Amino acid sequence: MSLQEQTERFSVTPEYVHTRIDHFLVKKDIGISRTYIQKLIKDGQVLVNNKSVKSNYRLRLNDEIVVIVPPPTELEVLPENIPLDIIYEDSSIIVINKPAGIVVHPAAGNYSGTIVNALLYHCKDLTGIGGKERPGIVHRLDKDTSGVLVAAKNDHSHQHLSRQFKRREVEKRYIALVAGVVKKESGTIEVPIGRDIKDRKKISPITKRARTAVTHFKVVERFKNASLLEIKIETGRTHQIRVHLSYFKHPVLGDIQYGGRNMRNWNNINIPRQMLHAERLGIIHPVTERFMEFKAEAPGDMKRALSVLSAH
Repeated sequence: MSLQEQTERFSVTPEYVHTRIDHFLVKKDIGISRTYIQKLIKDGQVLVNNKSVKSNYRLRLNDEIVVIVPPPTELEVLPENIPLDIIYEDSSIIVINKPAGIVVHPAAGNYSGTIVNALLYHCKDLTGIGGKERPGIVHRLDKDTSGVLVAAKNDHSHQHLSRQFKRREVEKRYIALVAGVVKKESGTIEVPIGRDIKDRKKISPITKRARTAVTHFKVVERFKNASLLEIKIETGRTHQIRVHLSYFKHPVLGDIQYGGRNMRNWNNINIPRQMLHAERLGIIHPVTERFMEFKAEAPGDMKRALSVLSAH
């Protein structure tokens, strides 16, 4: 994968006046860490009205901000001793229960602390499979989505699994805790999505290049002001479930990007992150050709949210 220079542009609106420049960029969620943002500011890669500034610069109305994220000259992904919750492993594949809060593969601003770094440490022969930045990776989960993730340990397995995902032969089931009471017992959301025409960091039905996206849902449990859904997706578009549920007027609790800030404090209930969990993954094993299904139960933060909602 060839990483290219990334440029982001913003114009300061009234609600951000007097906000520190580094805090503003963190809120804008441009896909890089707070530490890397501060490094870019220090290196003069963040300009306000065509001038470099310090991290403590306070924004003024209509300030024009340009952020330049240079591509790494050579991205060397190193093994890191990061614990993995392994569901299944053999000589061909490894299946893990990914925790929320960790990205799957390195990218600009996140060169370490990823699932790939952990896999390289655990699987000594993984290097090179699938490319330098994504060895073994055949699919991904968002940083704040938890659950089942499979990786390939050799070229044959990588090609076999990649083909299954491309042909939509993989069975993927999620559970999602969403805002509001979903009245329908089940349904299908079939709305094409793509990069938002105004905000390239977001996915939206309002796009110039829409791609087919199909999400099936079933109500598992209803609460006073929320619902637990089982989700099955036919397609695997970026942010698909989150975008579709937001479009359906039942955004994922904790998802401020597609549901707004109140998603983190839903009716005085603290929601630490988006309540989306990849509960099941079904694949054809690349060597035995047998169907295998892997499961990961809901993590602690999701169980706690469910418990609080049940008590209301």
